[in-house]
Amino acid sequence: MKHIFREYDIRGIFQKDLTEDVVKKIGYHLGKKIKGDYVFVSYDARTHSPILHDWLVSGLNYAGKKVISGGMLPTGANYFANFRKLCLENVGPVEIGGSIQITGSHNPPEYNGFKITVDKAPFYGKDIYALGDEIIASKEDIPTNTEVIKYDLKADYIDYISNQFSHLKGMNLNAVFDCGNGVAGVVLRELLEKIGIENYEILFEEPDGTFPNHHPDPTEEENLAWVKEELKKGRDFAFAFDGDADRIAFLDKKYNYKGDILAYFFAKTMKNPCVISEVKATQVMYDEINKFGRAIMYKTGHSNLKVLLKKENCDFAAEVSGHIFFNDRYFGVDDAIYVAFRIMELIKEGFDFAGEYEKLPQVYNTDELKVKTTEDKKFEIVKKLKEELEKRKSELKIKDIIDVDGVRVIFQEGWGLVRASNTTPVLVTRFEAKSKEALEKIQKTITDLLNKFL
Repeated sequence: MKHIFREYDIRGIFQKDLTEDVVKKIGYHLGKKIKGDYVFVSYDARTHSPILHDWLVSGLNYAGKKVISGGMLPTGANYFANFRKLCLENVGPVEIGGSIQITGSHNPPEYNGFKITVDKAPFYGKDIYALGDEIIASKEDIPTNTEVIKYDLKADYIDYISNQFSHLKGMNLNAVFDCGNGVAGVVLRELLEKIGIENYEILFEEPDGTFPNHHPDPTEEENLAWVKEELKKGRDFAFAFDGDADRIAFLDKKYNYKGDILAYFFAKTMKNPCVISEVKATQVMYDEINKFGRAIMYKTGHSNLKVLLKKENCDFAAEVSGHIFFNDRYFGVDDAIYVAFRIMELIKEGFDFAGEYEKLPQVYNTDELKVKTTEDKKFEIVKKLKEELEKRKSELKIKDIIDVDGVRVIFQEGWGLVRASNTTPVLVTRFEAKSKEALEKIQKTITDLLNKFL
C-alpha cells in the first residue's frame, strides 16, 4: 500500500489500492491533522469518485470533522474554497481548515486519488509519507457515516471568476475549448455565458469518467487532434484541459504554447515581474524574463512551486506541463479555468502570440523523454550520474551543473536534464540546444553516461 502515498498526492487504482478500509483510514488520519471544525471535499468526473467520497467522508466524520461537500468540481474550485468564508445555512460564514479533492487527474480511468490542502498550503512530501506510515500501522474499524453539509461552491466560484473578468463582456473570442469529458465542463459554459463572451465552441463538455472521446491529458499531442481540426476550420485559438482542470494547453493556428512560453507571455505584460518555473523549462524563458524582471528556477511539482511562490511572493509560477499558478490577482494555486480567462485577457488586448514567440531566440528541444527504472534505483542513479559529471566537468566542457531537482547540465550550446520522477518509477530527461547538431551531441553525451548506471 505504501506506493500510493506519493510526493504531491495520494494516488492508486480503485478497489486494488484504494479500498474502503484504506480510504476511510485516509479520511480519519487526515482529519486528525486538520485544524478547525470544517473540511471541504469535492471530486472529479471519474465513475468511482462518488464512492471514494463517501468512504473518505466516513473517515473524516470519525475524526470529529464537519464535512462540507461541494460535489463534482474542478480542482481549482476546491483550492478556491480554502480562501473564502463559506456561508452555511443556520451557521453563517465559516473558514475551512483544509480541503480534499478526489481526483485521478490525467491518469487512466481505473486510477483515482486525493489532492490535499491544509491551512491554505499543499499537504505533500514528508507529510504524505508520514500519513502513509500511520495508516499502514493503524487498526481502526471505521463505521460508514456519509453525513455532510452540502454547499453550492460552484455558484460562489462562478460569481467570483465572472466578476474578476467582467471586462471581457462582448468579446468575440472565436475559440474552441476541449474539456476532455473532465470537470472543466462543470463550470466553463456557465462562466462564458455569465461574463458575456461570444463566438466559441466547447468539445466533450459532458463529464464522463470513462473518457469516451480521448484521454484527458493535453500534454500529449494526440489528445489535441480535435482542437487542431477546429483551428483548421477557422477558429483562431484553442484551449484544452486535463481531467481535473488544473492544467491547460493553449494553441493558435501556428503554435502550441507550452507552460514556460505562456509564462514569458504573461511576464511581458507585467511591470518588473517575478516568475518561478521548473528545471524542465526552456532556458530562453529564464534569460528573456531576467532582462526585465526576475525568473527563479526550482523543483518540478505543483506543491513545490506553490510553496515557493508564497515564500518569494512572486507574481506567478509555471510548469511546462501547463500548471500555472497566479499569485497576482488570485490565490497562488493552479487553476486552469482561471488561467484560460487570463489568456483571454491577452487576446482581447491584441497580444501577438505568434509574433512574440517568433522574436525569441530559436532553440531546438525534445519533449520529456522517460527512461524506465525502479522506485528503489531512480534517485541513486541520478546521484551517481551527478558524481560522474562533476568528475568529468572539464573534459566534457560543462559550464554548470544545477542540482535543485535532479541534474540540469549546462553546456555552451544548450543543456540536458535528468531527474527522478516523484510519482512514477522513471527518470525524466529533456534536452535543449541552439542547433540541431548541438542538441544531438548533448543528448548523446548525457544518454551515454546515464546508460552506464541503468
